[in-house]
Amino acid sequence: FTGCSSDDDAPVITAPVGDNVINVSGEVSPGTTWTNDNIYVLNQKVVVPSGVELTIEAGTIVKGKEGNGSLASALIVAQGGKLNAVGTATEPIIFTSINDNIEIGQTAGTNLDETNSGLWGGLIVLGYAPCSFSGDVDVVQIEGIPADDTFGLYGGDNATDNSGVYKYISIRHGGALIGEGNEINGLTLGGVGSGTVIENIEVVANVDDGIEFFGGTVNASNLLVWAQGDDALDIDQAYSGTIDNAVVVLGANSDHAFEIDGPEGTATGGFTLKNATIVGNAVTQNGEYADYRSSAMGRTENIYAYGFKDSSDVELDNDGVATNYNDGLLTFGAWEIVLPAGVSDVMDIFANKAETVMVSGFGSTASAVTEGANTVGATTSLLSWTYANAKAGLGF
Repeated sequence: FTGCSSDDDAPVITAPVGDNVINVSGEVSPGTTWTNDNIYVLNQKVVVPSGVELTIEAGTIVKGKEGNGSLASALIVAQGGKLNAVGTATEPIIFTSINDNIEIGQTAGTNLDETNSGLWGGLIVLGYAPCSFSGDVDVVQIEGIPADDTFGLYGGDNATDNSGVYKYISIRHGGALIGEGNEINGLTLGGVGSGTVIENIEVVANVDDGIEFFGGTVNASNLLVWAQGDDALDIDQAYSGTIDNAVVVLGANSDHAFEIDGPEGTATGGFTLKNATIVGNAVTQNGEYADYRSSAMGRTENIYAYGFKDSSDVELDNDGVATNYNDGLLTFGAWEIVLPAGVSDVMDIFANKAETVMVSGFGSTASAVTEGANTVGATTSLLSWTYANAKAGLGF
């Protein structure tokens, strides 16, 4: 792949291949619109460069080709680029694998399910919003993209940066390997600013994380992650936006519903994660509620959890995050949890794993409930449009 390196200005290559299928590679040209009467196939990395806006119509299907490493397919919105991808509840925009037999006008194929993952890359959005990086540098390269490809940079000082509008988007079967132990997330948000709109996003069967926030200030609402291979919602590098109304349904290979890291440099920021329903999985080897790590800062509130194992926990991982809890920099509102068999006290689910820092009251904002009797959690009806709701029979 050579069409997107910093010293190559070659335009996007779009080649009709019959039956309304269009192969796409390289950089997207100004004024490009992908329409719902075609299927667009990502041939390795397709980049929306600075100054360019790509529009994707409601109901459009985008498929990624197979390939690992430098051959992994992904749609990358670079710093200064924009994606105007506005689907609807009845006509979502679907990103999936070339192996998916979904056809134009459909919202689901018949040959893949939540166990089929890593079949292409994912959607990567990079902006100029502040992040907290090691060494207090302003800009770094997103994981998995070579350093000489400048379309992989993210970070800066524009908290209100605008990377476009993302509504009613379903991202399925991704997470191709791009390096040893390094897979692409379903939706990667690096330094994305609050001028960006992210609403009604679904990620299904991704090898790595469902949605990962690397710093930035963007707000995101109405999210659903099902059967990811690692963490469903992952926060890093002093992400300082609000995540509101989210559903996580763990699969057989899932790790945490939430993995929350803090700043890597001296710059700080606090997230808000609220109104979420998280559903465990009895057969997954890990399947934890949440892990708060490094020096995480922010607030998690109105969480409803059920279906987890008796070994699952909400964890303070180390001294740094335990200290932040004691200092009021990491706080918790209401959690309502359906106790797994073998757990008699809801506070036993909240574990301080710090080596030397003691905490008190961790888990005191949680209460035990019976399944279906919750008063907090997600408004799941807002996610009734999702593929997961239909495929998994979630009853939204």
